[in-house]
Amino acid sequence: MNSISNIFFIIGIAFDLFGCIGLLRLPDVYNRLQSATKSVTLGTCSILLGLLLRYGFTAVGVKALLAIPLLFFSATVAAHALIRGSYKFGIKLSDKTVVDDYKDVKK
Repeated sequence: MNSISNIFFIIGIAFDLFGCIGLLRLPDVYNRLQSATKSVTLGTCSILLGLLLRYGFTAVGVKALLAIPLLFFSATVAAHALIRGSYKFGIKLSDKTVVDDYKDVKK
């Protein structure tokens, strides 16, 4: 079971690293938040799942199990609110952006 949890730890660290690289490399706030939310949420949930597998249903494992849905839902809602607020505040999209779905919604 330790080797399976180590695999989840490695996957989680890799996704967290990719999310951090996305924060540095992507052109605008919208793409950066997308990268951070998706990658880091998946990476952190993978690390928490590895903790659950390593420690079982002890205090550490139950806390990790409770943190997974909390992190998943709060990170996605927070990123959506930040992106929506940034768009309403007037932060411009990158020149490379192809689709602007909020353009029709904005009044």
